Amino acid sequence: MKNVDTFDKNTKTIHVLVALCDNKYQGIVPVSEKIGNGQDPDQNLYWGAGYGVRTYFKKSKEWKLLKTEKKDSIRMERLIFQHTSKKNHYLVADAYDGQYIKNCTKDFLYSSSGQMKDILSINNTKIGLYGNAKLVSYIGHDGLMDFQLSESFKNTDKQTRDCIILACYSKRFFSPLLQETKANPLVWTSHLMAPEAYILHDALTGYLNNESGEQIRSRAALAYSKYQKCSVKAARNLLITGW
Repeated sequence: MKNVDTFDKNTKTIHVLVALCDNKYQGIVPVSEKIGNGQDPDQNLYWGAGYGVRTYFKKSKEWKLLKTEKKDSIRMERLIFQHTSKKNHYLVADAYDGQYIKNCTKDFLYSSSGQMKDILSINNTKIGLYGNAKLVSYIGHDGLMDFQLSESFKNTDKQTRDCIILACYSKRFFSPLLQETKANPLVWTSHLMAPEAYILHDALTGYLNNESGEQIRSRAALAYSKYQKCSVKAARNLLITGW
């Protein structure tokens, strides 16, 4: 595991780890074959589809795509965005091959605890990744419903990172491990849900405006209510903040 933290401390990164939707390798209710192929980011429900991270953030007026990279056999694609007005804020999103959902989950928890840190250079600026990010997000199926992790995710640097976990029942299943990391859960979930990118997008708008956890949660719930055509009350019951 890398633990490199020599980056420009004036920059602030949001690192989003996406486990691609995968009918074959994940314990999900199957979706259509095209959007449920965890080895095809371009069509995937959580990445290249209409409300996937890549598609939704590329269309956003708040974020500018700087670079797309092909990474390796586990992280199939990386996107690097810069905020259009708060230019010291970057968003890095990684698409993990759906069969490696366990890797994605562990990387999220290692990042939240500060055990895993890395950097990247973009336009002559070094920005922080994983545990060097100010906020770490996991998006996808809740793999902890299917498997257990025996690794230790104990916080190693006494820093508190914010996190957003968009997966079914994420508070119930992630709580025991997340407590070890000392991370601050800004938005996570109480029930079954669709982890689509508009939730993260609108929550981040509030986050970059230094809003409270409750205000950020409200933005996320309003977005969910709008796109899922459910009541705001139902969305607020689903998307919760804090412990």
